[in-house]
Amino acid sequence: MASVEAQGDGTFVLRVDGSPQSQVDLADPENLSFEYMRRIGDVVDAVAPRRQPVAVAHVGGAALSLPRYVAVTRPRSRQIVLEPDEDLTEFVRETLPLPKRSGIKVRPVTGRAGITELYDDSMDLVILDAFEHESVPANLVTAEFFAECARVLRPTGVLVANLIDGKAGLPFIRRTAATVRDVVGAGVVLAERKILRGKGFGNVIIVASPQPVPDLTAAGRRAQPPYDVMPLQELAGKAAPLTDAEGFVTPRAPASVFRT
Repeated sequence: MASVEAQGDGTFVLRVDGSPQSQVDLADPENLSFEYMRRIGDVVDAVAPRRQPVAVAHVGGAALSLPRYVAVTRPRSRQIVLEPDEDLTEFVRETLPLPKRSGIKVRPVTGRAGITELYDDSMDLVILDAFEHESVPANLVTAEFFAECARVLRPTGVLVANLIDGKAGLPFIRRTAATVRDVVGAGVVLAERKILRGKGFGNVIIVASPQPVPDLTAAGRRAQPPYDVMPLQELAGKAAPLTDAEGFVTPRAPASVFRT
């Protein structure tokens, strides 16, 4: 069940089955409250100048915080959101309305099915931010899925994936990093140092492209809290890529973790 809670700072938190999914500032969509979303915002800002329209495919929608950010910072952008929960999308549209002529189109399909319907070389960005029961669906982190992402990305396009892990050695993140490296291209990983050292559970952002990705070091230092920028290859190491044929379970965030 979805609900929206008004916050003291004027923002709204969307909860699904009691778990916080998104935080929206209707008066200022550039205000990304969740830390991991601010990091993805840094990637968007590094990929394309302000006011320059971009084509973005979002895998996962929730309250559409990131699409709103792109719409206000880069008007006339073409954005497609793959969100299978039609009831959730309708609830969000009613309680947290999108601005007129936002350019945001929500398709009621899963990320796996929806990505196959997008044209080749059609997107500047593919942003993966999809969770089910506090876990990233396993079929959204395999070589087969990322091959579809690579297909729809333009030659200079960038994949951004929001993942979570907290086990010692970050086994899931390392294998996903290896998968992205092999299928999409080189890149970087964005996360707090304690997460990268396996000393806490939290969000890890993978950024990859067929071309060199923008330098995010300065953005990481400016951020509050700061985050480290690690080469994708360094984290992946000799880890084996994930495939559809392998049965695996993705990490689930503990109940005590607020997915910021």
